[in-house]
Amino acid sequence: AMKAVVGEEALSADDHLYLEFLNNFEKKFINQGPYENRTIMDSLDLGWQLLRTFPPRMLNRIPASTIEKYYSPGKQAAA
Repeated sequence: AMKAVVGEEALSADDHLYLEFLNNFEKKFINQGPYENRTIMDSLDLGWQLLRTFPPRMLNRIPASTIEKYYSPGKQAAA
């Protein structure tokens, strides 16, 4: 909605990250195919993959120890 009101060029760098996250969240996480057999661990890994859209400084509601454990690419929720 904000993009439509002010125009994409008026959005901040952080706003662009939020838009990227939103688009990917809807495409990859919410729109799970009816025959996609995703486990809870797959969903958690996908969630972290999506959260990596943001730099760690923006994930201020997630404890630092959790970010250290799961934020880096290649780390899995099952670890």
